[in-house]
Amino acid sequence: MDNTGKEKEAIQLMAEADKKCKSSGSFLGGMFGGGPQKVEEACEMYCRAANMFKMAKNWSGAISCFLAKNIHIIISVLFFPLSSGAGSAFCKAARLHMQLQNKHDCATSFIDAGNAYKKSDPNEAIKCLNAAIDIYTDMGRFTIAAKHHISVAEIYESELVDIEKAVAHYEQAADYYKGEESNSSANKCLLKVGAYCAQLEQYQKAIEIYEQVGANTMDNPLLKYSAKEYFFKASLCHFIVDELNAKIAVEKYEEMFPAFSDSRECKLLKKLLEAHEEQNSEAFTDAVKDFDSISRLDQWHTTLLLRIKKTIQGDEGDLK
Repeated sequence: MDNTGKEKEAIQLMAEADKKCKSSGSFLGGMFGGGPQKVEEACEMYCRAANMFKMAKNWSGAISCFLAKNIHIIISVLFFPLSSGAGSAFCKAARLHMQLQNKHDCATSFIDAGNAYKKSDPNEAIKCLNAAIDIYTDMGRFTIAAKHHISVAEIYESELVDIEKAVAHYEQAADYYKGEESNSSANKCLLKVGAYCAQLEQYQKAIEIYEQVGANTMDNPLLKYSAKEYFFKASLCHFIVDELNAKIAVEKYEEMFPAFSDSRECKLLKKLLEAHEEQNSEAFTDAVKDFDSISRLDQWHTTLLLRIKKTIQGDEGDLK
C-alpha cells in the first residue's frame, strides 16, 4: 500500500506545528493569551505527524515527531542527534514541554520514539528508552522503569550483542522490581543474569543467583517445581569450579529441599560426580545421554556440561 501521501501530510503537520510554536511565543501571543493552548495543539500535531510517519514506515521521521512532541529535560537534547528533518522540531519541542511540565506524556512519547527507533537504529532506541526511564524513576514509577530496563536489555541481547550491558539492565530491573515487592518479576530478571554470568564464567555470581531464586521458590506451591532446576544449575556452576564444592552443594540442596533428592536432575548430578571422580568420560557422556533422551538439555546446559567434561583427563571435549 502506497503511504507516500501520509508522509507528505506528516511534513505539512510538522510545519503547521512549528508555526503554532512561533506564534505562542510571540509578543502578541503573550498579550492576547492562548500561548499554552497553542503549545498543546502543536504537541498534538507532532503526535499525529509521528503516527503518519509510522504508517509510511519512515521510522526516523516518526521518531523526530515523537521526541519533538515530548522532550522535557533540556539535557536530554544533548544526547540525540539532529537530522535535517528532525532538528528544528526537536529543539523547539524541548522548550515546549519545559513549559508544559508534562512528565507522563514526555516519558510515554520517549517510549514511542524508542519503539520506532528499534526498526532502524538500536542505539538511538536505547537513548530514548533511557530518557523515559530517567523520567519514570524521577516520578517514583519504578515498576514501569524496570519494564523498560528489560526492553533495553533485550536490545543489547538481540541487536547489539553486548551481554555485559544487557546484564546490567536486567540487574537494575530486578532491583526495582524487588523494591516494589514484585518478586516474581525480579526472579525472572535475575535468572537472565544468572544464565549470562555462567556463560561469562562468573560462576560464583551465578551460583548466588540460582541459590537465591531456588530458595525463594521452593516454599511456593505454584513455583516449587522450578526450584530443582535452579539448584541443578547452581550445582553445575559449582562443578566447573571444583568437584568437592559440587558434592557439598548437592548435599546442601537435598537438605534444604528434600524433593530435590528424588529429581532426575539430582540423580544425574550424582552420576556425573561419580564419573568425574573416576575420570571416566564414557560414563559421564552416557549419563548425559540418558537424561537428554527424556528431558532435552538446552544450549546453556550443554555448554556447562562440556566445560565440566573437559576437566576429565584424556577427554575429547564432546558429549556424543
